[in-house]
Amino acid sequence: MNSILTDAYPLFELYQALRSQLMDLLTDADLAFTPGGANPPLGELCREIGEVQQAYIDSFASFTQDFAYRTETPGLSGSVAMLRGWYTNLDADLKAVIAGLSEEDVQTRRIDRGHDFKVPPRMQLEIYKEALLIFYGKTSVYLKLMGKELPPQWQHWIA
Repeated sequence: MNSILTDAYPLFELYQALRSQLMDLLTDADLAFTPGGANPPLGELCREIGEVQQAYIDSFASFTQDFAYRTETPGLSGSVAMLRGWYTNLDADLKAVIAGLSEEDVQTRRIDRGHDFKVPPRMQLEIYKEALLIFYGKTSVYLKLMGKELPPQWQHWIA
């Protein structure tokens, strides 16, 4: 077991849990909500963070960051059940790919994020955590506009 799994991943999983709490709050109809303007529906934000997670999973396997991945799953952004299942699979894939890194990989290899920006795997996980926090910040605005009560962890950690 590498040091990312033993030292960083237990806390990281608490950040992932916020997304499960989000899914517990939502209905399929909620996923169509948009605050207006150029803002996408909530379901599109949920699809987008899954695509971002897949890009991070791929980066831990290839040591190259590429955000080109797009899911082709019909109806995904309109179904809480489908999103929840997808997130469960993505979370398992992320943990598995990180578990597959040797301690030498963790300590010496770098993930090329482009434009001569290379980071160690532990930092890559931190950057993904920041992407999650941005997603949670965006969705908390949607939830407040929808009149949804935020779970306690959301209230303390996000909004």
